[in-house]
Amino acid sequence: MSKKFSLVIIIIIIIFGLSYYFVNSVIGGQKLDMTKLPFTLEQRQFIKKYLFPHKYYSQKNKTISQQKEQIKSLNFTQIEYDFKNSYADIYLQPLEDFALSNKKILKRYKIKNGFYTAIFGLRPGGYIDFHNNNLFVLSSRGILGFSENMTDSLKIKQIKNNIYEFIGLEQFEKKEKSGKNYSFAIRDLFIHKNKIYISYTDEIKKDCWNTSVIYGDINYKNIKFQKLKFNEKCIKSDVNSPLNIDGEFNNGSSGGRIQSFDDDHILLTVGCYLSRYLAQDKNSINGKVLKININNSNYEIVSMGHRNPQGLFFDKENNIIIESEHGPMGGDEVNLIDIKMINEDKPLNYGWAISSAGEHYGGRVEKNIKKYKKYPLYKSHSEHGFIEPLKSFVPSIGISEVSKVREKNYVVASMGYDRPGDKSLYFFDLDDQNKLKNLKQVQIYERIRDLKIHNNKIYLLLEGPHTAFKWSPSIGVISLN
Repeated sequence: MSKKFSLVIIIIIIIFGLSYYFVNSVIGGQKLDMTKLPFTLEQRQFIKKYLFPHKYYSQKNKTISQQKEQIKSLNFTQIEYDFKNSYADIYLQPLEDFALSNKKILKRYKIKNGFYTAIFGLRPGGYIDFHNNNLFVLSSRGILGFSENMTDSLKIKQIKNNIYEFIGLEQFEKKEKSGKNYSFAIRDLFIHKNKIYISYTDEIKKDCWNTSVIYGDINYKNIKFQKLKFNEKCIKSDVNSPLNIDGEFNNGSSGGRIQSFDDDHILLTVGCYLSRYLAQDKNSINGKVLKININNSNYEIVSMGHRNPQGLFFDKENNIIIESEHGPMGGDEVNLIDIKMINEDKPLNYGWAISSAGEHYGGRVEKNIKKYKKYPLYKSHSEHGFIEPLKSFVPSIGISEVSKVREKNYVVASMGYDRPGDKSLYFFDLDDQNKLKNLKQVQIYERIRDLKIHNNKIYLLLEGPHTAFKWSPSIGVISLN
């Protein structure tokens, strides 16, 4: 190689090195957005991200850390409480539409303010239903509002209410003070004719909980709720209490789904709160589907042997109830309750915690030996006198609400637990023998907390990350036309 050629190479390297140093320090550094270089902000961000990734991701990680620290210092329970008492409007922001695998379009509207705290875990969520054509939305901490035309007004008007008389700051803050993953929250919203029903985790006695229901007449300015007094038994949250037989507690396993049965009765699901033995105890409401008389609060057990029922739909035309429930580690279920088979003296039994397709958390390890002796989780239901599920999902999908699309076609939603990527709708049919067939998955890519079908559209309450560092819920709409 000639000396002249080598000198040229050295000069090129020096020029490139100096140029890179200059551009890296100016374009790749903190001064990027303040420079007056002949690039748009998007172009400068592109250069920064792909030519100087170490700078880009270093700055991004620093920003994430700063925002996480800011979030830790905020008391979202108090913020949501203050927002509720302000009766301010809730605003929606249209998000980008995207096509689903079934060729339908999902439209999404981010809930911009008011919904700051989670039903369970880290992601704010809530529930939806309709009164006439007005969409009602309820947060996990009692912010209640309606929209006459959500897609045009992009606004939800708050409705004054007394929900905090039944579950309020004292209960909500027990999660933060305990440091445990408790989930003291509202569990469902259901509207039937001119009444609104709300289920919630109720502190019936100090640190003793169960699932309760309040109800009130629909009023677009102020709703006064009262308690439906069908139960006063509760489960101690203190796992060391002699009253807590299984020595575990999780009020995320509380159920709480509501449906109408007829003009005088509602259906309510109640979870076992990890007191597993109660699901097989006919003297307990836990681990059951109940039929409650709204006039006198009397109830009967429709079915038992449930773990944490998260979905419920009464199909009056086909005289069946479709129920979905969280299993343990694996074993989420879709169950069919045949109305003709309901017997008050001998409730239909779905097997928990004797039979399940799933396993106790941790699996068949030494520390779970006693648990498996008491609750063996047989893989067959029918061989042990129980009703087999229509479908068991192994691993679990984080199953949630279920509804009817048309005739004998249904849809059940998922939030993704054991399969984190499984945030989907599952459509299925029932054949003439009420066996499940034609199960089809449609990915939504966000946790689906609630689902309602109205005017040939599927409405979803989604728990998704719509900003870089903060989870926020949105309302999804899918036209079935």
